[in-house]
Amino acid sequence: MNSRFSSAMQRATEALRSSTLAEAADRLRTSFGGVAADTAGGNPQSAESPRKALGETLADIAARMPGIGMPGPEPEEAPLSEGARFDAGTFACAAGRREYRVYLPRLTGRPRGLILMLHGCTQTPVDFAIGTGMNRLADHHGLIVVYPAQPRSANVNACWNWFSTDDQERGAGEPAILAGLTRELYERHDVPAGKVFVAGLSAGAAMAVILGRSYPDLFAAVGAHSGLPYKAANTAHGAFAAMAGSPAAMQDASGPPLPTIVFHGSADSTVAPANGGRIASQAHPGGAEVIDGGNAGGRSFTRTSVLAADGTPAMEHWQIDGLGHAWSGGVPAGSYTDAEGPDASAEMLRFFLGLPRRGE
Repeated sequence: MNSRFSSAMQRATEALRSSTLAEAADRLRTSFGGVAADTAGGNPQSAESPRKALGETLADIAARMPGIGMPGPEPEEAPLSEGARFDAGTFACAAGRREYRVYLPRLTGRPRGLILMLHGCTQTPVDFAIGTGMNRLADHHGLIVVYPAQPRSANVNACWNWFSTDDQERGAGEPAILAGLTRELYERHDVPAGKVFVAGLSAGAAMAVILGRSYPDLFAAVGAHSGLPYKAANTAHGAFAAMAGSPAAMQDASGPPLPTIVFHGSADSTVAPANGGRIASQAHPGGAEVIDGGNAGGRSFTRTSVLAADGTPAMEHWQIDGLGHAWSGGVPAGSYTDAEGPDASAEMLRFFLGLPRRGE
């Protein structure tokens, strides 16, 4: 990370701890000429300076610090397995429209399930598919994988707007678009009931948590990597505070939480590790915890597991030592990945596919 950016973030974080959010935002605006918070992995939309238009501010940032908040080159698509397809499509509903890619493995019967994968800021569906390696796993497990794309017309850094009150509830905004897309593909491809899952990285993880809370009738479980808890913020400034780890009122929704698996690195300087614990707390059904640990891919980890009253998996929280803001066990050709550590994609699918279908 650029040293000037790191220094400004440190000063703003100190202000959050010792003073007020307004002072922290002012320090960042002073450093960056108008941007309240902008790191390239899981961030709120840039805040506009009273003195500069947003476009001017972003141009200044791009000129001074190349790569911060800006997309890298699109990686080359990985070769497809025999008989597989990686189709492009567009979904539209009353709430809006989004482009998407959908991976369809070669199947001999019905798919075993469907997983909606939500990329992080500055990423694209192709980039996210490569970095997580989820398509390769989909071949093995017979899964359909859907990758919606967040356009920069909706958020300047291509972040899902998890911190916007217009995008946090059932029936409106991005949750309505994403749920509608998922339901359309679920029905089109005859996916078994109770085998639809959602996962994401960073801003995508925060939106995955929102979808799990807003559409428990559609999604069966949630995977959150380096994300934030349900309704962690309702403004861009509040989002910055939440990302920095400032405690916020724990928002809840009616009804029990969905089964949830959480990954977060101890060295994440973009979204504070405390947020992983808060997602886990929101998903905790009560009851006994089992804590174990180990080493995978060269990184040690601690895992906290909780079973529901009926003995089925309810929550897993993986805390990974030394991991930054990156997908654990990911493929280096994708952005925001770390090849070391537990394979988050494989562990998510183990958790998802091990759940009983509803009613069983």
